[in-house]
Amino acid sequence: MSNVFEGYERNYSELSANLTKKCTAAGALDGEQKKQKISEIKAGIDDAESLIRKMDLEARSLPPNIKAVLLAKLREYKSDLNNLKSEVKRLVSGNSYATARDELLESGMADALTASADQRSRLMMSTERLNKSSDGVKDSRRTMLETEELGVSILQDLHSQRQSLLHAHTTLHGVDDNIGKSKRVLTSMARRMNRNKWLIIAVITFLVIAIALVLYFKLK
Repeated sequence: MSNVFEGYERNYSELSANLTKKCTAAGALDGEQKKQKISEIKAGIDDAESLIRKMDLEARSLPPNIKAVLLAKLREYKSDLNNLKSEVKRLVSGNSYATARDELLESGMADALTASADQRSRLMMSTERLNKSSDGVKDSRRTMLETEELGVSILQDLHSQRQSLLHAHTTLHGVDDNIGKSKRVLTSMARRMNRNKWLIIAVITFLVIAIALVLYFKLK
């Protein structure tokens, strides 16, 4: 297991638990206090997404057997984060409704919530536009995550190619060493053969001279 991944995992677990407590606390608040608490939760969710991206990058850089286990954990964390996002969305929707109701009450139109179909229609249209805007943000975020995953895949391919090049370089270096050793061995053998050749020539010359001397003295 990667120590870096474990560090990110601990940070995420603490952050997730803290966000869950804040969501529970925000449900009991209203007005500006609730808005402030929701802003804190959204900032924490951004930090949690950053930790998940870091864990994803770290997991994908590890050997396949470890990577598979860590990616399974990541899926659970992503599901947990999606649940937190849904809870925040529910809080925001409830807060928007409460704000609109307070504004209507302050302007002396408390009965519009039940009596005015026109205002209810406008409220529904506003809610629909808000949902469409939220969907657009979600689509943009999904596109960003897909782009990031593509970038991670490209980095993995480049890392694999780099490893292949390093292996090829090591192999070529070993071949160069073997060629150098073979060249030294052949040079040494050539030198020994050359010495042996001159030694044989010297022996033959000595024998010829000795035979010639023997024949000379015998004939004389």
